[in-house]
Order: sequence, then C-alpha cells, then structure tokens
Amino acid sequence: MHKVLILRVIIIYKDNGGDNMNQKEIYDKLFELIEKNDIAMMTTIQDNKLVSRPMSYQDVDANGDIWFMSTRTEKTEEIEQDNRVNLSFANKGYVSISGNAFIVNDNDKIKEYWSKGIEAFLKTNPEDPNVVLIKVVPETAEYWATDESVKTVVEGIKSLFSKEKSSRENSSLNESLNLK
Repeated sequence: MHKVLILRVIIIYKDNGGDNMNQKEIYDKLFELIEKNDIAMMTTIQDNKLVSRPMSYQDVDANGDIWFMSTRTEKTEEIEQDNRVNLSFANKGYVSISGNAFIVNDNDKIKEYWSKGIEAFLKTNPEDPNVVLIKVVPETAEYWATDESVKTVVEGIKSLFSKEKSSRENSSLNESLNLK
C-alpha cells in the first residue's frame, strides 16, 4: 500500500484565506501540479449532458487563465452555447478546475502557441480561419497533492474523525484561497 495522503484543497475565488497554508503557497502548488500534467480532460455541456475530451493546454498566463488550441468543432459550439467548463488533470497529482471558457480569435497568439505537434494533430496550419484558442477563466479549483509522510496521513485521518471541532478546523486537508 502506498503511503500517500490526498490533500484536498479547495480554492475559491472569494475573500477567504487559508490558515495552514498561505494563499501564495496554495496558488503555487495548484499551478505546479498543472505544469506536471500535459493533458486536461475538458468537460463541456452538450444537450444538457456532460461531455469530456482530452485537450493539451498551451499556457497558464499571468492572470491564471488556461489556454488551449482547437479547430471549430462541436466542442467550440458547446462553449459558445454554454461556456461553463471543467478541467481535470490527473497525472502527477490531481486538479479539478471549474470556470468559463471563451473562444478567442487572436492570430498573433495562435502563432505564438503553434508547434509542429499542433500542426500534426489538427492537420492544418495557423492561418486556417477555423483554428481558434479556448481561454478558460477559472472560478474554483481543487487539487489533491500526494505527500509521502505517514505522519501527515495519520494526522489527517484523525482530524477527519475527531470529535473535537478545533482539531478538524485546524486540519490542513482543506484550505481556501482568493486568487483574483
């Protein structure tokens, strides 16, 4: 059995700050986990059903917005009809981000992100008018990071089942962060 602690950290874009980890540490950990994952599962809404597909992200910009490249497909139509999306990353650590997606036509940014890999996957070129960017503006995020410390696992589990309210409140299993 692996000695792994799943740290559940909820990051809410409101005026809440964590007690056990400062906001910058939580933000840094979130984006560190995203950087370790090449592919996100992007979930959109199609006919009142959730639909997910793998997407390679291009960038996380200074504002925390996450950029993807695509051609116009059902996915972009779904985003134009209902721009609520969820991104999940699960390779080294686990991240789930809920937010709003926007279709962006920016030829300079498309050329900036363009690569031979994208060209091979999309089977087109950056001048194709069907090539678009998808910008996801996160609203909430959760991440589960692994920690090899058995002591932390035991303390975390004890705090979950403790009858002492203060023990649960002081647990580092759940933190909040204002990112914007």
